[in-house]
Amino acid sequence: QMQLVESGGGLVQAGGSLRLSCTASGGTVSSYVMGWFRQAPGKEREFVGHIWTGRQYYADSIKGRFTITRDNGKNTVYLQMNSLKPEDTALYYCAARLPSRQQYNYWGQGTQVTVSS
Repeated sequence: QMQLVESGGGLVQAGGSLRLSCTASGGTVSSYVMGWFRQAPGKEREFVGHIWTGRQYYADSIKGRFTITRDNGKNTVYLQMNSLKPEDTALYYCAARLPSRQQYNYWGQGTQVTVSS
């Protein structure tokens, strides 16, 4: 059973940066499609992006500002967030799925990101 633990959230001013980490156990991040999602209060969960075989895919809302990377040695995936906006405020989740699956099977507990104006 794969377990995911996010960290790195916090309070930042608009225009600032944060880097979120997602450390996995019970599975190897390089064997899974590793995704990032977010959910703002009163809104549905939103796909942010994913990384698989070194390629990344991003939602239009964050393209050019956020970058997903992976450190296989640390079994960790990162979400680098730059030029943050108040509308980026949300609970950010890391998730994993096997490449053959459409749905994400494993989820972290989330880490809160708050961007002040």
